Amino acid sequence: MKCCAIIVAGGKGMRMGTERAKQFLELNGKAIIALTLDEFENNENINDIIVVIGKDEKEYLENNILKKYNYKKIIAIIEGGKERQDSVYNGLKAVSENTDIVLVHDGVRPFISQKDINNIINSTVQKKACVLAVQVKDTTKYVNEHGIIEKTLDRSKLWAIQTPQAFHYDILLKAYEFAEENNIVATDDASLVEMIEKVYIVEGSYKNIKITTKEDLDYGNILIMKSKI
Repeated sequence: MKCCAIIVAGGKGMRMGTERAKQFLELNGKAIIALTLDEFENNENINDIIVVIGKDEKEYLENNILKKYNYKKIIAIIEGGKERQDSVYNGLKAVSENTDIVLVHDGVRPFISQKDINNIINSTVQKKACVLAVQVKDTTKYVNEHGIIEKTLDRSKLWAIQTPQAFHYDILLKAYEFAEENNIVATDDASLVEMIEKVYIVEGSYKNIKITTKEDLDYGNILIMKSKI
């Protein structure tokens, strides 16, 4: 079984309010993207890594991250597209044909654990399409365009979706080809795969946060400090 991880790291970090792209900001002295790559580089079930990066960030990634840490599993650095969906599709086209399972992961989710990577791979072997997720903790309301609550949703059936999302390679490729042919746009890979295949939940961790805001960056530093105690 051959597994490839596509790491999507093309964000600009507008909500972070920094000049440097958010994937290059540091947590405890190390770039977020490097912390993310470490987890997949060190996972025994991952054979290949493809990094999808913005055109203007490729040189910085190569000179300041990849050369510094000498990753062995990275087989390609691909230029991202206009939207995340375009970026993933570009990365998917670079996957080796003999790949069995593809994992798609946000480059700014550095707290993904080895356990969760292994769990989603093992589940995907059997179920073909899986996503990491955690149950929603808060009471969730459905609100209309006027800001009025219309109903309270059943929290027991609500899950917050994370990455990695993992799929049999042929299924994910088929879903992306179908989306391109029919001009379908989605916010995550599972939304596309759901059109052609059942997608299953694999319970993840609340620590697997996406670093998007300054508050996330602060919390990330706290998580790292706690892990060293």
